[in-house]
Amino acid sequence: MSAAPTANTGLIETDQHGMKAHSDGGDAYVPVQSRAERFTSTSVDDFEKVTGFELEWKLTPIARVTALTEGELDGSAPATVLPEGVPGVTASWVDRSDARIGTAGAPEERASANAWSSFEKALAIDVSGEELHEYRVIRSELGQTPRAAHTVITAAPFSRGLVILSNSGDAQLSENVEIVVGEQAQLTVVTVQEWTDESNHLASHFARVGRDARLRHIVISLGGGVVRVNPSIHLVETGADGSAFGAYFADAGQHLEQRVYIDHVAAQTKSRVKYKGALQGATARSVWVGDVLIGPHATGTDSYEENRNLVLSEGPRADSIPNLEIETGDIQGAGHASSTGRFDDEQLFYLQSRGIPEDEARRLVVRGFLAEIVAQIGSEQVESELSAAIEAELTRAQGI
Repeated sequence: MSAAPTANTGLIETDQHGMKAHSDGGDAYVPVQSRAERFTSTSVDDFEKVTGFELEWKLTPIARVTALTEGELDGSAPATVLPEGVPGVTASWVDRSDARIGTAGAPEERASANAWSSFEKALAIDVSGEELHEYRVIRSELGQTPRAAHTVITAAPFSRGLVILSNSGDAQLSENVEIVVGEQAQLTVVTVQEWTDESNHLASHFARVGRDARLRHIVISLGGGVVRVNPSIHLVETGADGSAFGAYFADAGQHLEQRVYIDHVAAQTKSRVKYKGALQGATARSVWVGDVLIGPHATGTDSYEENRNLVLSEGPRADSIPNLEIETGDIQGAGHASSTGRFDDEQLFYLQSRGIPEDEARRLVVRGFLAEIVAQIGSEQVESELSAAIEAELTRAQGI
């Protein structure tokens, strides 16, 4: 059970239902109010079955991912292509008992706990070089068997690295990714989802950022039936800097979801969150939930989060929910923004007035809208590949 202090009654105990009870013996239960009070456990048995009424699941099509939340998962290491000879980066498959596992966070919901309980070997990626090198992990054609995976990425103090997790083909996958960024290290982690329409992918990413260290976390979701990638970034030491970027393109029948949590624990920490998505097709759906918690000791915090959605046709739905929780008044600044809309008529008119046909003008607007996020990756090859993938999405989009 997790516990947190309260000014009125001492301790508040949180259970797996997302409820809390006062430890003074009172039997009144109330919903958890603070993001920091959520129940966590690495055991799936500590979570009840998902009904869809839970706070963290009520916007997700539960029936489509029941095999990942409730079923048995194949815990063997998934087929993975690892690069060789990258300076300053090593990777190996390690046992569950490895000391690196569990250092960045723990599951807050059943799918994550199911994956944690089921995996047999974890992929451990260690970044130690002080020169920036790209390390790209490729997973494709994992099949339709429900499976679990676990990855731990560790950046040693003063190191620099770019780790890209590329996903494509068929998959029914629930996984956890842990990220630990040491003192003054600079790490970029990119996860790319280009699954088939029959695939489902539930992922929880936990990051712990050290003193004067910097993490850039980037989510690119362009394919899959249900894709849900939830990063939790904990800025635990003075001067820690965490940025979370995301781009997604939802077609008809696709559900693309991301729940971002930025936890400012220490003083003088900084965060920036920017997610941008495009949707086309009557049943296209996206969900973005952004939680920022500025704790009582996080003085001098500088934080801002935003989500922008561009609707390209009739019928898509985009849920955008920014949340900001502040527990100290001594901060540099904090804010959030959210918007969902159609094409800017003025932009289209400007382009058409210069001889660009309307269809091409619309393509240019969407490309520019998502290109800002893709450009954050820092790999010319990957950025070029994703730009081509976005172009393919636009080609398939009706009326674009």
